[in-house]
Amino acid sequence: MNRKELNPEAGPEAAFGARLRRSREERRWTQEQLGERMGFSATHISAVETGRKISTVRFSRSADVVFGLAGTEDTFERQWREIRHGVLLEGFPEFLGYESRAAEIRLYEVGVIPGLLQTPEYATVLGESTVKRGAITADQASERTAVVAARQAALLRTPPPVVFAVLDESCLRRPVGGPALMKSQFTRLLEFAELPNTVLQIAPFDLGERRPLSLPVTVLTLSDRSIMSYAESSQRGHLERDNNSVVPMLTAYHQLQAEAHTQAASVAMIDQLRKGTS
Repeated sequence: MNRKELNPEAGPEAAFGARLRRSREERRWTQEQLGERMGFSATHISAVETGRKISTVRFSRSADVVFGLAGTEDTFERQWREIRHGVLLEGFPEFLGYESRAAEIRLYEVGVIPGLLQTPEYATVLGESTVKRGAITADQASERTAVVAARQAALLRTPPPVVFAVLDESCLRRPVGGPALMKSQFTRLLEFAELPNTVLQIAPFDLGERRPLSLPVTVLTLSDRSIMSYAESSQRGHLERDNNSVVPMLTAYHQLQAEAHTQAASVAMIDQLRKGTS
């Protein structure tokens, strides 16, 4: 038997795999027997144990059921979620927790459609391009796409948050994935604008020096009316809770909304692009 020695200290995926093997061997199960119980092949079990394949939420939940961990604090699913957040920017997982329960979300984006408004195809192409650059693995790209879907699903809660979105015109003009994909993405934006709890505006290029914000930012208002802002650099995200910093950001956002196109004009611009007439 060719048994590979595992090093749990090699990384989070290695720790997950070593724990899976340890739990299996404590019950004297073979990989085939565990696979039958979990609904996965023995090859898949082996790949996760040795860190060659990253777990998924379905795999983790299945392991929790098989090993009697479902509903406990120390589950495989919890460990998997910590691994998943490891492929995200520092500070972003904490932001996600607040975003999922915010009463109001104000976002401004430059150059790319923001995650909350992306179609699955748009999100997938962005992930694949990051993989091609060698920045992340294919599995990590899939996890990032899953995060986008989870964030969008959180908007469907009752009552839903009010979402204000101001997109720099560059978000619309930058082609991603080809004309068909962009047409679908423009349709998604138009559908978003029709919702009763959303406002969508485009900040045109000709704002010039009147543009009060130059970098992407999100401002959250929680149910207790406390506010916080989130912004990213290329390496990390920063969640700001100090009102002395957040209030000026909120003021600048309101100024941006006043300078941007109205929603009606923004929808007309997007519709022209969708029809290929602009």
